Amino acid sequence: MSIAMPVPDSETLAKRARIAQALRAIVPGEGVIDAPEALTPWESDGLTAYRQPPLMVVLPETTAQVSAVLKWCHAEGVKVVPRGAGTSLSGGALPLADAVLLGLGKFKRVLEIDYEDRVAVVQPGVTNLAITQAVEGRGFYYAPDPSSQIACTIGGNVAENSGGVHCLKYGLTTNNVLGVEIVMMDGEIVRLGGRHLDPCGLDLLGVVVGSEGLLGVVTEVTVRILPRPETARAVLVGFPDAEQAGACVAQVIAEGIIPAGMEMMDRPAIHAAEAFVEVGYPLDVGALLIVEVDGPAAECDFLIGEIARIADANGAVTTRVSQNEAERMAFWAGRKAAFPAVGRISPDYLCMDGTIPRRRLPDVLRRMEELSQEYGLRVANVFHAGDGNLHPLILYDANVPGELDKAEAFGADILRLCVAVGGVLTGEHGVGIEKRDLMPEMFSDADLKQQSRVKCAFDPELLLNPGKVFPVLHRCAELGRMHVHHGALPHPDLPRF
Repeated sequence: MSIAMPVPDSETLAKRARIAQALRAIVPGEGVIDAPEALTPWESDGLTAYRQPPLMVVLPETTAQVSAVLKWCHAEGVKVVPRGAGTSLSGGALPLADAVLLGLGKFKRVLEIDYEDRVAVVQPGVTNLAITQAVEGRGFYYAPDPSSQIACTIGGNVAENSGGVHCLKYGLTTNNVLGVEIVMMDGEIVRLGGRHLDPCGLDLLGVVVGSEGLLGVVTEVTVRILPRPETARAVLVGFPDAEQAGACVAQVIAEGIIPAGMEMMDRPAIHAAEAFVEVGYPLDVGALLIVEVDGPAAECDFLIGEIARIADANGAVTTRVSQNEAERMAFWAGRKAAFPAVGRISPDYLCMDGTIPRRRLPDVLRRMEELSQEYGLRVANVFHAGDGNLHPLILYDANVPGELDKAEAFGADILRLCVAVGGVLTGEHGVGIEKRDLMPEMFSDADLKQQSRVKCAFDPELLLNPGKVFPVLHRCAELGRMHVHHGALPHPDLPRF
């Protein structure tokens, strides 16, 4: 394993028993787990290649308990790693040996639903899908829908700014969260945003969404709910190869069509998904697009016709339009099951998460195939094609010496490729530890120091989720220093605050 984590603090390890005793006083009963054998289920998140048992696990049930835990840990200099459902694919919730793992699984209540304002107020442990299930009886739903939506929680979605198959038209988590209650590392409880219009001043809510647990612990989320569209139809389009499918994606968007969702799978992913869920995917194609449109029936009919025309012009060999809701859901069932399906054909895999300009999709796919040959590892591709968010699944066997290292190097080259063509390191999975050491590929040293200053403004002692996101963790005092030359500050003409 090439990824290194911070060296555990010996003083913290030495006072482990005292930490457990103090936290049991805050979260009594079974709220603290510290027996070594009981910590195994918490030693990893969705990036299972990396494992590390935590110092202990604390499972609070109220915001007051979260506040008290953080306040005590802040006073004692104890690190804290927040955790939702543990579905992170970037190692964002990987524990530390000298850190308390703060699990929010007991925060699972829907607190309020306001259909007139079209908002729902939920606790962070509520699963993504459960929000839709809570409001669908009145014809509403929550738009962001990650493939793990049956398990991932809204708190984790906020931390990673998760997307899903419908984020092309309806946006990521940041576009659908109106407010949060967040507990700072010193225990202070703060509310950002709400059901009102955006306030003036700094967009602190925008800073918190996607902050990967580095700035505070979210204990309540206000989300936007939407009325179900009148009609939704999906079309399966098969192509001889992924490059032609990528060209079709680019042309659809270029012609001003914004589907509700547009997903792509290549041949290995198609075969794995079809064997798993048996929904009737064509097996004689090199790439498959699933395109969904929604809205008034007449609009959907027109857009389906336009998409079929564009697909034909780009060499489509098969086109199938859903005829009813059950068939539409079947089309998506295979795509949403792609990750577990690939797990049936390989002992292990790494799921990448780069994002590229749509027009570069054919070039990137071609280069990924070359990299696959160079590294001798297979890759199955599943994309949020409409917004250029790639999810290459690198297949390897951790029991074969050196294969994890090769998979890591292969994945790093894919992410470097994404940046080189004008894209970014992540679209929705976050940086975590997986992409931490690649941050300099995208950001300059000045950029990273400025981001670190934001971290310091929220968490000056660097106790929340350390070891993630930043390849070099500067002390806040270092970031605040200014060079004094001959007793004079730089740019003396500028006002100082």
